[in-house]
Amino acid sequence: MTKSLEKPTKSLLGDIAPSSMTKENAENELEYLANAMAYYDNKYYQDDAPEIDDAGYDYLRQRNEEIEKLFPDLVRDDSPSKKIGSAPAKGFGKIKHKAPMLSLANAFSEEDIKDWLERIRRFLNIPETEEIEVFAEPKMDGLSFSARYENGIFIQGATRGDGEVGEDITENLKTILPLKLIGDFPEILEVRGEVFMNHHNFKILNENQEKEGKKPFANPRNAAAGSLRQLDSSITANRKLSYYIFGWGEVSQDWLDKFKTHSNLLSGISKSGDFSLNKNNFHIKKERFNFPISNDVDQTIADEVTSFIIMHFYNMVCRDRSTLPYDIDGTVYKVNRLDYQERLGKVARSPRWAIAHKFPAEQAQTIIESIDVQVGRTGAITPVARLKPITVGGVVVSNATLHNQDEIERLGIKIGDIVTIQRAGDVIPQVVNVDIDARKGTEEKYEFPTRCPVCDSHIVRDEGEVVARCSGSMICPAQIVEGLKHFVSRNAFDIDGLGTKQIELFWEKDLIKQPSDIFTLEERDKKELTSISNWPGFGKKSAYNLFEGINNRRKISLERFIYALGIRHIGQGNAKLIARNYINVDSWLIEMKKLAKDRESTPYEDLLNIDGVGEKVAESVADFFAEEHNIDSLNNLLNEIDIQDAELPNNESSIAGKTVVFTGTLEKLTRGEAKARAESLGAKVSGSVSKKTDYVVAGEAAGSKIKKAADLGVTILTEDEWLELIS
Repeated sequence: MTKSLEKPTKSLLGDIAPSSMTKENAENELEYLANAMAYYDNKYYQDDAPEIDDAGYDYLRQRNEEIEKLFPDLVRDDSPSKKIGSAPAKGFGKIKHKAPMLSLANAFSEEDIKDWLERIRRFLNIPETEEIEVFAEPKMDGLSFSARYENGIFIQGATRGDGEVGEDITENLKTILPLKLIGDFPEILEVRGEVFMNHHNFKILNENQEKEGKKPFANPRNAAAGSLRQLDSSITANRKLSYYIFGWGEVSQDWLDKFKTHSNLLSGISKSGDFSLNKNNFHIKKERFNFPISNDVDQTIADEVTSFIIMHFYNMVCRDRSTLPYDIDGTVYKVNRLDYQERLGKVARSPRWAIAHKFPAEQAQTIIESIDVQVGRTGAITPVARLKPITVGGVVVSNATLHNQDEIERLGIKIGDIVTIQRAGDVIPQVVNVDIDARKGTEEKYEFPTRCPVCDSHIVRDEGEVVARCSGSMICPAQIVEGLKHFVSRNAFDIDGLGTKQIELFWEKDLIKQPSDIFTLEERDKKELTSISNWPGFGKKSAYNLFEGINNRRKISLERFIYALGIRHIGQGNAKLIARNYINVDSWLIEMKKLAKDRESTPYEDLLNIDGVGEKVAESVADFFAEEHNIDSLNNLLNEIDIQDAELPNNESSIAGKTVVFTGTLEKLTRGEAKARAESLGAKVSGSVSKKTDYVVAGEAAGSKIKKAADLGVTILTEDEWLELIS
C-alpha cells in the first residue's frame, strides 16, 4: 500500500524553543518538520496549490535548521535542509547512464502514425486482426532527467546529455524530487522524467528577473533548463520547478518482472514514491482510455486502437493545448506491452516502440531583407534568408533556411518578398511560401553564387545532387573551422569550455588549425609570453578549466572518435555500426587505408557488407583516407589521445563478436527483429557471405548465399537452430 503524504497538524511541541528541547523532543520535531515540509512542497511544486504562505514556510525551514545545528547527529536523510540547496559547485561532473536515455523519432501527420504502426506490425509479425495496445501522453516541454534510487534512497541524478553520458545535477534534483521512496519499491530504480515550469511560475520568475535588471527568459522551457543547470542548487530551489515521470532506466529485474505493461509499471513507480505522473498520462486501449491525460482534458471512449483513435486523442490535446497551465510540444505514443518493447528494441538512438507526434509549426509573415549563403563543414552551400525580425512561437526569428538553389526556384523567392515563416517542429525556422499578390515590383531576383564567399573557390554541384558545394576543401577556412566545431561537439569529443566561439577565436589567433592542436594547446600556452589566461574574457581560472576540460577528453570511445572525424555520410548510427565491427582503432585504420588504395579490395567489400552501411558511406570513407593530409592529421591526433575499444552489448553471449548473415524468409522472426536481437547480443550482421562469416541463418527460399557459405565452410543454421543458439 502507498503511504500518501498527509496534511500536517500542529506540532505537539508547539513553539517551544529548540534550545529548550530534549534530544527526544528534537527527534520528534525533526520528523514532524520533514513530513510537513514534504507535504507543502508536494502541494506547491506538484499540485500547484500552495497551502502555506512564504512566511509560514520560511518559519518551518528556519526551525528545522536551528534544531539540526543543536542536534547534528539527528539530521535525517529526508531533511528539508537537504532539499534547499548547497554551496555553489565547481562545475557539473559527468554521469554515464546505466541504460541509455534515448530520444524519440518524430511524426507530423496521421500518415506518419500509420507508417509507425505498420512498421511495428511488420517487425513483430503481428496480424491485422490483433490489436496493438498503445499508451499515450503529452510531450512536456522541459528538460529530461534521470534519477537513481538505491534501497529507496535518492543517490544521483543527471541530464539526458548525449544519451550515454549526462551532467551530474544531483544537488539540484534534490530540491525537486522525493529523497526517500515509500511503499513497494525495488532495490534499484532509475526514473526518467521531465522538469518543467508552469506558466504562473514562469511569469513570476520573469517579473523578478526584470526587477533585478536581468534578462527575462524567452520561454518556460528555457527557464526550466536554466534553473535545473544552476551551479548553486539554492537558486534551483527558489525557481519553483515541477516534474513528471515518463519512464525508467535500470530497474531491479525481480521487481520489473511483476509488470506486463508500460502503464502498469508507471503506476507502480508512482506508488513507490508519490511521483507526479498519473495526471499527465493517457492510455489508449481497445475497451477504454484508462488514464485521463490531465485534469484539463476530457476522457473519451474508443472501440479499437487505430490511427484514427490516436488522431482523436491528438486532436483533443491540440484543442486544449492553450488552456493547459504548462507548455507541451506534442504527444508521445508507446507500445504498451513490455515484451513487445523488448523485442522491438531501438534503432540508432531512438526506440522502435515509441514516437513523438509534434504539433503543427506556428507561422507568421515577414519580409526577406537579403539572402546570403553559409558554408558547412562538408562544403555544402546553404542559402539563408535574412528577415525583418518577427516573433514565431514565442521566439524572435531573424533568419530562415532556404535549403538549396532548387528550393529558392520552387518557391520563386525574391529579395523584398513577404513570406510566411514557420518553426518546423517548433525549432528550425523555414520559409513556407511567398505572398505573390503582395509584390510591388521592387523585389529583386536572387542570383545563386558561383564562387565560395569564404575562400573564392568554385561552387560545384554534382549530377543528381541538390546540394551545391565549395570545391576548396583543403583551403576553405569555413570547412576547416566547421569541422573543428563538429569535432568538439556534444556527440563527438564534447569538450567542456571549448565551443563554437572558442574554436573561432583560437582559429583566428592561429592556435588551432587541426584537431591535434587542441590537445597540445596547454603545452604551447606555457611556452608563450602572452598566456591565454591574460586574454580579455579569460583569466587563470578560465584557462585552467579549459585545459582540464581538454585533458578529460583525451580518452574517448571508438564510435565517438569515428563520428568526430566528420567523414561525410557518417552519423552517430553508422559510427556505432562501424565501431562494433572493427572493435579497435588500429584494426579499423589498417583496413581503411587498404580500401582507400584499392576500392576493389576485400576491406572495401567488408565495409560495404556491414548491414546498414551503404555505398555512399564506403565511398566517403575511401575518399577521406585517400587524402594524405587527412592521414597526417590523424597520426598527429593519435599521438595525443587514447581511443577505447568498442563496447559490445552482452559480451558473455555465445555469438558476441561473431558475424551473421540472414537469408531467405524467416517464420518465427521478422528479418528486422532477427537483426536487432543479434546485434543486441554483440553479433555483427552482414549483408553478404565471406570467409569472415561465422553463421548463415537460412529461412525458406534461401538463395545463392547458402551455396557460397557451403563452399567457404561457413556454419549454416536453420531458424530453429539459431533461436536455440541465442536462447
